[in-house]
Amino acid sequence: MAALNQTLLLVGRMNYVWTNTESLFIYLIAQLMGTSKQAAIVVFLTLNTTRARLDLITRLAKLPSTQPEDRTAVLAFAERLGRESGVRNKLNHCIYSFDETGAASTQLMRIADVGDDVRYGKVELLDDTELQRLNAAIERIAAVNRDIWAYIRSHGITP
Repeated sequence: MAALNQTLLLVGRMNYVWTNTESLFIYLIAQLMGTSKQAAIVVFLTLNTTRARLDLITRLAKLPSTQPEDRTAVLAFAERLGRESGVRNKLNHCIYSFDETGAASTQLMRIADVGDDVRYGKVELLDDTELQRLNAAIERIAAVNRDIWAYIRSHGITP
């Protein structure tokens, strides 16, 4: 039961820091598009995947009208958060299993074509090493959050 509680707590925390950080894209969109927060919210909510939102801020940052220092900062935010999306996707799109000893594992809900074979449902142990990796990912996402907030404040963007 302890493994279940620890796993759910960490996955919940990861989802919280991710969602909180991704919502800061609203301010980046507003700044990069030179629009209001309300218009940026509409754009943000219209794009219903993280990938689409990351693509948008990346493409906006690459426009010639974007100041070089802003381009560098926004591209770095997108790249850092993009690196963490694999962990998030894995843990949000899997089935969790806990055996009678309390050992936890994940079963991925992804199909892989390997030669003449189709494989699916790769099972991975969710051991202490994996939980430590998850903790580290949470800390990296939280660091991106803090850095975006510092950027927002330094540009006088009103939340």
